[in-house]
Amino acid sequence: MCWSVPLSADVKSPLSVAIDDRKAPEACETMVDVRHGVDALDRALVALLAERQRYMEAAARIKPNRDAVFDQARIDDVVAKVLAASETAGLSPDIAEPVWRLLIDRCIAHEFDRYDRTRG
Repeated sequence: MCWSVPLSADVKSPLSVAIDDRKAPEACETMVDVRHGVDALDRALVALLAERQRYMEAAARIKPNRDAVFDQARIDDVVAKVLAASETAGLSPDIAEPVWRLLIDRCIAHEFDRYDRTRG
């Protein structure tokens, strides 16, 4: 996986700024601390999901035909990779799998929409 890296050590990406201003879960002492951390992570997740969406838009532009938009083998591959990564990160597969399956479903719908818009 590739990540955006700031051009210099003095410049922080919007993503790192959003999540740097929070306590680690283990250091939280109040619900305000917890909610602040969750809100910061939500903003970071939105930024990452927006970037993922742009990759789906690129896929819609690149794929040669509409039949290529839905690819069950790729779906299975993505879910398997997410489950492996979630195990390493300590994310419950009971959260990871349904979240990614819904994300994939919605991304495919978005990709179909973009494919159709650009071709017809």
